[in-house]
Amino acid sequence: MDGRESGGFTLIELLIVVAIIGVIAAIAVPGLMRARMSGNEASGIGSLRAINSAEASYSSSCGQGSYAGTLTDLGKPPQAGSEAFISSDLTSDPSAKSGYTIALTAGDTAPSGVTGCNSPSSLSQTYFVSATPQVASSTGSRCFGTNQGGTIYQSTANPPVALAVTQVGAPAASAPIQ
Repeated sequence: MDGRESGGFTLIELLIVVAIIGVIAAIAVPGLMRARMSGNEASGIGSLRAINSAEASYSSSCGQGSYAGTLTDLGKPPQAGSEAFISSDLTSDPSAKSGYTIALTAGDTAPSGVTGCNSPSSLSQTYFVSATPQVASSTGSRCFGTNQGGTIYQSTANPPVALAVTQVGAPAASAPIQ
C-alpha cells in the first residue's frame, strides 16, 4: 500500500457533486417560481369568482337588487348566527391573499330608500373588483378585474387597465378569461 486509506471521497469528487446539485437547482428554481406564480394567479381568479357569487347572493337575498359597497359588508352575516357572504380571508378592503391585492370599488349609489340587511349606507348599483399582483412579475404577471356582469378579465398592462364599474364588455388591453 502507498499509505493512503481508500475509505472516503476526495475533495474533487465532493466539488463535482456540489456543482451537479447547483446545476439541477438552477434548472428547477425558475420552474418552481412559475408554478408558484401560476398558483397565485389561480387564487386571484378564484377570489374574484367568490366575490361575484357573494355579490349575487347579497343582491338577491339582502340588498333589494343592489350590491354591497365593500368587502367588509360582504363579510358580515345577514342575520345573527348565519354565515357571511364571503370567507374571512377576504373581509378587509383591500385584502391581501396569495400574492394578490383584492379590492372592491362601489359604483353608483343605490336609490334612496333601498337598504341592505347589514350595511344600509354602502349599497351600490354596480361594483368593480380588481386583483393585482403585490410584486409584479414575482407574485403574478397578470392583473384581473370583474364587475356585476360576472365576466373576469385579464390584463398584462402596467399599470393595469381598470374596468369601469358601469362598463359592459371587455376594457381596452384586456381579454376575458372565461
